[in-house]
Amino acid sequence: MSGRIRVECAGPVATVVVDHPATHNAVTTAMVDDLGSALGGLAGDPDVRVVVVTGAGEDFCAGYHLADLGDGVEPAPEVPLASMRRGGAAALALHRLDVPVIAKVRGVAVGLGWNLALQCDLVVASDTARFTQRFTKLGLSVDFGGSHLLPRLVGTQRAKRLVYLSEWLSAAEAADLGLVAAVVPDAELDDLVADWAGRLAGADPHALSLSKRLLERSPGISMAAALEDEARAQALNVMHAAQVRPRG
Repeated sequence: MSGRIRVECAGPVATVVVDHPATHNAVTTAMVDDLGSALGGLAGDPDVRVVVVTGAGEDFCAGYHLADLGDGVEPAPEVPLASMRRGGAAALALHRLDVPVIAKVRGVAVGLGWNLALQCDLVVASDTARFTQRFTKLGLSVDFGGSHLLPRLVGTQRAKRLVYLSEWLSAAEAADLGLVAAVVPDAELDDLVADWAGRLAGADPHALSLSKRLLERSPGISMAAALEDEARAQALNVMHAAQVRPRG
């Protein structure tokens, strides 16, 4: 582990911290690897019921540390395709977590950093937060799952605008597009995230996991298929409750 990705556990809540404030928490390939490893470890921990993803200091994540990808003149430290596939593995590790994941965002969330937040179930932002896809300004294409997430969240036209024009959005503007679940004054951000995490940790983890997968699957299926999925999930909830109910 590079030491730039920290995991802090407090009871059933695990907080994953991107810790490189000198670069506004821009991530290197090694940090992305560590992020994937940390998330994979949390997936196998039965005591973890909620994950919070955040950045150290005043920013969430400024995206990839570009020197780690190469500058177009000097060669990158490794083949770019291999590096990006390792980033994809980290994104999948986050996507596959069965527990609810909250992104706690203050300061900037840029490129990969914004898509890291969007991979989470709930994005809670400080009123200081600012967001941009940024990729095209740097001669890059959208990554870390943004091509999958954005059209589903805001529609194809808005997704193209966000990616093509690399515009900056305030927290309020992102919330208006449905990309942020709540915006609060910066001084209230930690308390709100702690409150939501505590409430989620106290809910039935089996039911939450099933609801998470139902909601994620729904955009690509018919109403009939969604109703069948709901029926199967509810049956599993009933069977699970019967198994864990104390017997007199």
